[in-house]
Amino acid sequence: MQKLTAIIPTGNEIHNIEAVIASVKFADEILVVDSFSTDGTFEKAQELATKVIRREYQYSASQKNWAIPQATHEWILLVDADERVTPELEQEIKETLNESKNDTVAYWIGRSNHFMGEHVRFSGWRNDKVIRLFKRDLCKYQDKQVHAEIIAKGKVGTLKNKLYHNTYTTFDAYVEKMNRYASWQAKDYDKKTGKLTPYHFVIKPSWGFFKHYIVQSGFRDGVVGLTIGYLQGYVVFMRYVKLWLLRRNRQ
Repeated sequence: MQKLTAIIPTGNEIHNIEAVIASVKFADEILVVDSFSTDGTFEKAQELATKVIRREYQYSASQKNWAIPQATHEWILLVDADERVTPELEQEIKETLNESKNDTVAYWIGRSNHFMGEHVRFSGWRNDKVIRLFKRDLCKYQDKQVHAEIIAKGKVGTLKNKLYHNTYTTFDAYVEKMNRYASWQAKDYDKKTGKLTPYHFVIKPSWGFFKHYIVQSGFRDGVVGLTIGYLQGYVVFMRYVKLWLLRRNRQ
């Protein structure tokens, strides 16, 4: 098998750090990139990982792009702290790295999402996928505050097995996370959004809810689907409120 570095970005992830490192134990190097955690994550990672480096957090893509060149091996598996590599995915990754596919430089990996203790089967999360297995020198993240994806200089394949993903700890913590996302998104949208109107504050948030709950069958996920739909509308509303505040503070 070609050698592999697993990169794990962390920030106060003591509740996740042991399990996520255990799920990538098959990697030749485990590199934890910590943003000065204060809950013991850094100390625990030092016990378990090959190498732990620290950097002040700016935004996700910046942190990951800083870490990628520091990997020892050409192939990188990037796993967030709230994700787990399943045994089935581990085996597929090993088989993939054993094969000689010189024209493929990165791979999409689907995610099996869990929220509020339930497996989310619809609600717009059904076909969630991310590029997480890639070549160090031919791939980097878009320079975006939120939802940046890998830019690959070459062919991108797709793996069959999925990452287990559970972004939920408590409801309050998740809402706080959505607020942070809205703040970061406001900076991205500032560059491409014209004058703010009722369309941004009413129509777009309403569509966010309608799309996830009705169009993408969130109602089939019960209370979890209703909650996701509501939160998707809420984060869109907050994005434009924070964009309005951002622009107002410049005056």
